[in-house]
Amino acid sequence: MSIAPIMLDIDGIELSAEDRELLIHPLTGGVIFFTRNYESIEQLEQLVASIRNTTDKDILIAVDHEGGRVQRFRTGFTELPAIASLANDNKAVEKSFTHGWLMAAEIRAMDIDFSFAPVLDINFGVSEVIGDRSFNRDPELISLLATEYIKGMREAGMASTGKHFPGHGAVVEDSHHEIPIDKRSKESIWQNDIIPFTRLINQGLDAIMPAHVIYQEIDDKPAGFSSYWLQHVLRQELGFQGVIFSDDLTMQGASIIGGYTERAEAAITAGCDMILVCNDRQGAIEIIDKAHINHSKESSLRLTKMKGQPFMNRSALLDHKRWAESVHQISALV
Repeated sequence: MSIAPIMLDIDGIELSAEDRELLIHPLTGGVIFFTRNYESIEQLEQLVASIRNTTDKDILIAVDHEGGRVQRFRTGFTELPAIASLANDNKAVEKSFTHGWLMAAEIRAMDIDFSFAPVLDINFGVSEVIGDRSFNRDPELISLLATEYIKGMREAGMASTGKHFPGHGAVVEDSHHEIPIDKRSKESIWQNDIIPFTRLINQGLDAIMPAHVIYQEIDDKPAGFSSYWLQHVLRQELGFQGVIFSDDLTMQGASIIGGYTERAEAAITAGCDMILVCNDRQGAIEIIDKAHINHSKESSLRLTKMKGQPFMNRSALLDHKRWAESVHQISALV
């Protein structure tokens, strides 16, 4: 069954009548969870089941659950360290794999398809919004650790999403609240930021999320709305065949494109397979009601590969020796 191109959020810990109405809309293909959607393990299990049972069509359920500052579910889940802590460990490669597996295992055990991970941005020491969400400053070390992290994710049945292409780490501004402009040359970006994406694409990276950053020496649009970045660089130069997710269209970094309808149409036209519209219900309704979105069969087929693969349920996971050993190993880094 095909997967539609819009990923929405919901307001609370259970579905409202409006949530259900939006879920069954033909353009809705995904739901992303936030901290406000989590109260307990039992509540989350019921919420996921409610979403699955609301419609017969395939719905991707996602979350940002990286660890450190960005971990949506806390009580009942392992406290995951920020991935920057991995590079400083003498068993960095092994623990990167374990971190990826543990994160993915606990999410897949809840029947959530994937977490938007890992971050492939370089930590240049200037971006607070990236910071310790990045593995490191060294693009080759990022590539190595991210490779192992993704192997761990895949072993737990989860597809990977590298973000934020081509790199958010060199700008001070936070694209949630401002419109960042990266003034570096193409050569500088290719010698640094592009390296982890290139390495991971060559190893079969499943999805990519572009940054709401304008790279002014290269194009006048943020990467997520730029056919140059998404079609010419990603698809043609780098040979990427996976899914392209937009970053949240309600972020300030997207506002330069226009209103919500214009943002949605521009992102899809530029090459995004699925657009995220979060934390603004009226904006989401505007897009669903007014945007002219031509969703290709190719995009829908790509999106089906983001569905979670079969994995054990939570009860079985907590009884598994590997889970206990992984928690012990990773908790030591917190």
